Amino acid sequence: MNLQELSAIVAAEFQKSYGRPPRWIVAAPGRVNVIGEHTDYNDGFVLPMAIEHYAVMAADRSSGGKNIFQIRDTNAGVGPVLVDLSAPVQPGEPKWGNYPRGVIAGCLARGMNPGGLDVLLHSTVPIGGGLSSSAALEVSTATLIETVTGKTMDPVEKALLCQKAEHDFAGMPCGIMDQFISVMGRQDHLLLLDCRSRQTELVPMSDASVSLLIVNTNVKHELTGGGYARRRQQCETAAKNLGVPSLRDATPEMLERAQGRMDEVVFRRARHVIGEIERTVHAAEGVRASNWPSVGQLMYASHDSLRDDYDVSCTELDAVVEIAEGIGSKGGVYGCRMTGGGFGGCAVALVKTEMVEAISRQIAAGYKEKTRIEATIFVSRPAAGATVIQA
Repeated sequence: MNLQELSAIVAAEFQKSYGRPPRWIVAAPGRVNVIGEHTDYNDGFVLPMAIEHYAVMAADRSSGGKNIFQIRDTNAGVGPVLVDLSAPVQPGEPKWGNYPRGVIAGCLARGMNPGGLDVLLHSTVPIGGGLSSSAALEVSTATLIETVTGKTMDPVEKALLCQKAEHDFAGMPCGIMDQFISVMGRQDHLLLLDCRSRQTELVPMSDASVSLLIVNTNVKHELTGGGYARRRQQCETAAKNLGVPSLRDATPEMLERAQGRMDEVVFRRARHVIGEIERTVHAAEGVRASNWPSVGQLMYASHDSLRDDYDVSCTELDAVVEIAEGIGSKGGVYGCRMTGGGFGGCAVALVKTEMVEAISRQIAAGYKEKTRIEATIFVSRPAAGATVIQA
């Protein structure tokens, strides 16, 4: 379903919910990271793309002139979020409302007061699969406030405002990738993001013969015992050992020379990060040149490294990648890897567009046979970032 069709559905739902048509409609996408995992907090590169799944917000001025920012969700099991704009905005219940609350607070601090609004949210970004449903919600809120107030932010400022909302209001210490791609994504382009300088480069992917297949394993294992924080610390230890500000500044040769004086686990963590930063830059070059076999091989190498050196894969993710490798390029799969933090969530595969249905069937059947779990599979081309549909 394209964005216009989706917005028509949301407009009709708004009419049903509030008894009048919406004045504004905006949308922001979720994302999948094509390559560049656990490089963000090491000042490295990431290569995400916006997916054709969106958080859409339709809005009108509050009925009765109330100074309340009210968000209803089309998901019937979710209670409304009410934000009183005449009082300081604080985190509260329901918990999902803390993402937009944080954005509203950030906008108010910048003098962007939208006044009372009745809002209807409809999101098609799967929740809990590591596809950034939270960033889509934050960025659509910021885009709505920009549209209503007529004041637009610099894209980097907007992405950082949304990231801060997630840190301060939802208590999630996320990196910058999710909000950056949701704000700055462009149709038929990936986004190469330098996490140190925050510079972005759009990488054209206009070849319609390839698509990204996203496979949700529908499992989420807990990263127990502070595993994420421990890996960050191991990376910092490695950088200190190598005498560099961060692993972004290290080379494979430096690491090899230092192996004898490093803890074996710390060495492997660093080997993943240094290799992954290199792979991400090469993958962007491969996409620019439409060299799909090369990009695919880099994706497989990324998965192997995440599984063996960074220890963040799991049986289910490995199963998807093994099935994809078994199908191979003859069957239409160039490459596949886990995407996101790990321990479940999604894998992403670079596939021939014309063979998507057959590949989806094979992966679904193979995955169910190996794990007894039904995967959720969908295809996407690189989608547009934050969009104003009706103003």
